[in-house]
Amino acid sequence: MNTDKSNIKFFDFVGRTMPDNGMSLSCIARSIEQILSVLIRVHPWLVFSGAARTAAFLGMLLCSLLTPMAAQAGKQIYEPLSASVRAVMQRAVSDKASPRLVFDSAVEGEAWMAAMSARLAKRIPDKAYREDFLKTVHYEAMRAGLDPQLVLGLIQVESGFKKYAVSGAGAQGYMQVMPFWVKEIGGASNDHNLFHLRVNLRYGCTILRHYLDIEKGNYFRALGRYNGSLGQAEYPNMVVAAWRNFWAYPTVNAAG
Repeated sequence: MNTDKSNIKFFDFVGRTMPDNGMSLSCIARSIEQILSVLIRVHPWLVFSGAARTAAFLGMLLCSLLTPMAAQAGKQIYEPLSASVRAVMQRAVSDKASPRLVFDSAVEGEAWMAAMSARLAKRIPDKAYREDFLKTVHYEAMRAGLDPQLVLGLIQVESGFKKYAVSGAGAQGYMQVMPFWVKEIGGASNDHNLFHLRVNLRYGCTILRHYLDIEKGNYFRALGRYNGSLGQAEYPNMVVAAWRNFWAYPTVNAAG
């Protein structure tokens, strides 16, 4: 057996199987059961290996389960803010209202939730958490004046919907927010946890809105700023493609 190739296949299976988005213990248990069911099939040598080799392999497995996968993301670049802009952004991230779907009618909201939930089910299997995630995305996007479908496309590209994703540059969470923003606009609450669902989405939407304002509504340039790749086409094109090709949704009249 080619051990290197089977290692790759196994850890790819682990990455696809293990939940990473606030799953329930029952979901985690089912995922572990799936992993163990293929363990011996993929690595039959474990049955005959010594205790030291087995312990080393299990250590590798444990690391793969507990370490967040690095996000394929860039970074926002620190730029000094004027006092007025900082004040506006501080007010935006300090909002404490409960997230809710912002539609003219409950029927429209339920239709959107059903459609988005079905598309996201493979990435976030836990239904209750998935719906809470989508409700928060919609609320934070709308209050920032953004299309929720754009935000979903951005999250897909930035973190692959991994709650604890961390980029090589240190950007964190679903929307890959750089930690300097907490100190810059967190105000008195500069202990904001960027791995917290709503905190991350609130910061991410506020920052993207800020960049859109700077670029006078130019999505290409605003997305480039968000990713720290201003002037390069690859990242904006990826986000727009995800937005239009996977997360597009018929325009509805959202309530103000």
